[in-house]
Amino acid sequence: MLEIEQIRKTFHPGTPNEVRALQDVDLRIEPGSFVIVIGMNGSGKSTLLNAVAGSFFVDKGRLKLKGQEVTLWPEHRRSKFIGRVFQNPFTGTAPSMTIAENLTLAAKRGCPRGLGWALSSSTKSELRERVYAMGLGLEDRLDNAIGSLSGGQRQSLTLLMAGLLKPDLLLLDEHTAALDPKSADQVIRLTEEMIRRDKLTTLMVTHSMHQAAYLGDRLIMMVRGRIACDIQGSEKQRLKPEDLLARFEDLRREELLDETAAAMLQRQYV
Repeated sequence: MLEIEQIRKTFHPGTPNEVRALQDVDLRIEPGSFVIVIGMNGSGKSTLLNAVAGSFFVDKGRLKLKGQEVTLWPEHRRSKFIGRVFQNPFTGTAPSMTIAENLTLAAKRGCPRGLGWALSSSTKSELRERVYAMGLGLEDRLDNAIGSLSGGQRQSLTLLMAGLLKPDLLLLDEHTAALDPKSADQVIRLTEEMIRRDKLTTLMVTHSMHQAAYLGDRLIMMVRGRIACDIQGSEKQRLKPEDLLARFEDLRREELLDETAAAMLQRQYV
């Protein structure tokens, strides 16, 4: 469904600030798969999502979505098929617009534009049902500005907006990292429900060992712009956070991960 073939991306090439963010990354994701991506800061995990979304063009390689090459498609063209949620709860929504207006914009993503009322009474009724099903108690606040909500509420609605049209691919870029634990748990619950219900093909970046171990059916571990480990099937089902730490320790022994990074991982888990 998503095919990534030998992609490379280098930022600031030929300068002292050169960063080889992606190095010959190969990845194929089957329809309906829920793939978790984990790695240290600078490992290339968010850069991988940006490459897929079209935030920049890769230097080399090809990307295909549903068998169609999208390597040279700009971000707005890919957005018809891709839903995305960012780390910052305030990214991806218009704060001064109402909840209903934000949801309506999401529902019209990729559709032909014209003159007419976008937010009809029937549309608003449908949106109310979708918000009610989330269990957030916001169904009677659709006329409130989305900027007046808490970070957790806003991120939950951003998740709904990303999945409203059942995209061919859902990208989640550390979408709970900026939330308090209670809000993060709520957003993860909604994430699991939506992915399972709509059978969404999903690529999710996280720093959380717990999320990496217990979510999804496949795990990709990235180090220095490369895929260092690909865990799936029964091995993924049995995976525990301590197993991930052991994998990172193996990489450290192979000198793919330095001592400082290994120590940071240990502190994060403890």
